[in-house]
Amino acid sequence: MDNMSNFSVSKDPRFWLFTGLGILCLFHFISSPVALILGFTLASLGLIPANIDLGSLTKKLLSWSIVGLGFGIHLDQAIEVSKQSLPLVVGSIVFTLLLAVVLTRMMKLDLKTGYLIGAGTSICGGSAIAAVSPAINAKSDQMAVALACVFVLNSIALFIFPVLGHSLDLSQHDFGLWSAIAIHDTSSVVGAASSYGDEALLVATTTKLARALWIVPVALISALAFGGNKKSLSVPAFIIYYCVAIGIAYLLPQFENVYEVLFAVSKRTLVVCLFLIGAGITIKKMRAAGHKPMLLAITLWLAIGTSSLAYIKLLG
Repeated sequence: MDNMSNFSVSKDPRFWLFTGLGILCLFHFISSPVALILGFTLASLGLIPANIDLGSLTKKLLSWSIVGLGFGIHLDQAIEVSKQSLPLVVGSIVFTLLLAVVLTRMMKLDLKTGYLIGAGTSICGGSAIAAVSPAINAKSDQMAVALACVFVLNSIALFIFPVLGHSLDLSQHDFGLWSAIAIHDTSSVVGAASSYGDEALLVATTTKLARALWIVPVALISALAFGGNKKSLSVPAFIIYYCVAIGIAYLLPQFENVYEVLFAVSKRTLVVCLFLIGAGITIKKMRAAGHKPMLLAITLWLAIGTSSLAYIKLLG
């Protein structure tokens, strides 16, 4: 039966088109935004093979890509960037979550849905929503609406942030820091930063993953506030492996040539991740979000984007 299933997949032209475009995204002439558009175009035309689990595939590939990036990051630089960005990271998380609660009540929106949108905006998009949902006993539809809102804005950010960064004449360091704070998911943070430059990529990746560690305390506090499940909290494994990769590169510098290859390959597989993310976007998902949750998500996004940029420019 399995053989028959595999045979039918190989005969499906959608499978080969999807696979071919995914492989194409490994080459340098396909940029991050183009990869996202390719995926979205396939999804819009109904050309995504039904038996491909996009969510699982994207999560696994993204995790390993981030681990690979760890081999290209110097420990001393990572520590310095984390120390410099700590006040901004903590302050932006607290500010965004409090603002989310206030606006949710003002808009008379479902509290848990609004809180999940706030968590996704303040920490790391879908990962934060997935971690906080069981902590506050959120229903699947509440989680789905929050994911849809954050997902759409996260995709838009990939296009507009590099343009804004250049128009504002932001340095590599400042853009990396800003994108790590103001863009939702890690994939789009890395995608936008990598198109801006290598220094921006280092700062953005280090800051974003340091920010992602706050999933655990935020989820714990959320569980206490909402009376949810405190036993389901954990640190995402890819963050631990990412730290291990940085440690290996630091302790075994003689393999620098290997680390450079791993880093380069990881940057390209991240583009494939963006292709997969685009393939998961549908008009139906965008409409399902509704206008109030999307309005909240946009307001929070503008608030964290403008306030963090002002903070960075003032300190710069």
